[in-house]
Parts: sequence; structure tokens; C-alpha cells
Amino acid sequence: MKTALKRFACLLLAIVALIGTVAAIEYFGGQPMGLFKGVRPDNLGFSAGKFLPPGWKPNCVSSTVDKSDEKHFTAPITYTGSSADAWKKLVGIVKSNPRVTLMSESADYLYVEFKSGGLGFIDDVEFALNEKAGAIQVRSASRLGVRDFGVNRARVEAIRGQFSK
Repeated sequence: MKTALKRFACLLLAIVALIGTVAAIEYFGGQPMGLFKGVRPDNLGFSAGKFLPPGWKPNCVSSTVDKSDEKHFTAPITYTGSSADAWKKLVGIVKSNPRVTLMSESADYLYVEFKSGGLGFIDDVEFALNEKAGAIQVRSASRLGVRDFGVNRARVEAIRGQFSK
């Protein structure tokens, strides 16, 4: 019995050490392995006034879901004046953020990846210009995990704050 318990303890210690080593390489390594980046979705985009709806996980916010979905809803970014000027301003703000990779850009749609510091988690963030409403629709979603600890909502609010200046 003691031998089995010792083996189990050694195995558990080895697993913890391995996880710690991988996390340290991802966090401190100059060339992370990308273990936490997930798989890029192939079904993103803006169609019929909507983004892809969020799943059940509370790690996504979108301005195109029903307002009653408090877990996922965030207001669109509103503007006055020229839609072209508003769009140019938004694109400049988004591109100026650290660890952003531009994936797709057109006159009315922007898709970027935000990479977290440290472990390199990737969030997919989309914006769509809605000229009729005088608004820019937004969706920000984590690829991995269940919870994002409010990161996506905070990101959208930070961009909204910069935009309103």
C-alpha cells in the first residue's frame, strides 16, 4: 500500500513539474510554443446585421445579441458625423493596441486577433460598420477556456473610451 502511494505521489509530482515547465516556457520563453492560442474560427463575419452568436460560455461579448442576454450583450460603439471618419478612427485605435494581428479589413468590417501577454491566449475581435444606425457593431470572444475574467468586455469598453475622446 505504501509503495502504491509513493508511486502515485511521484507521478503527481512529475505531472505538476511538467505543467509548471510548460507554463514557464510559454510565459517567459522568447519563442512561446503557442499552446494556448487555440484554433482560428472559420465561421466569423458579419451577415444580415449579426455576428456569430456566442455559445454558452461567458467568454464572449457581442453587440448583436439580444439585450436581455446580460452575460454576452455589450452596446455597439455609436458615433455622429461621417461614417468614414468614425471607421478610420476606430481602425486606428484598434491597430494601435499592443499584440494585435490584423486578419481582415474592408471598408465596413475589421477582424483582428488580440494576443494576451504571458501565455499568449488569443481572442477574436470583430467590428462592423452599421451606417444606418450610426453605430459600429462589435464582437470579442476568447478561443479557449470557459471564463475570460471580463477581459473581452473590458477590451470593448477601453476601445469605446478611446473612441469617445
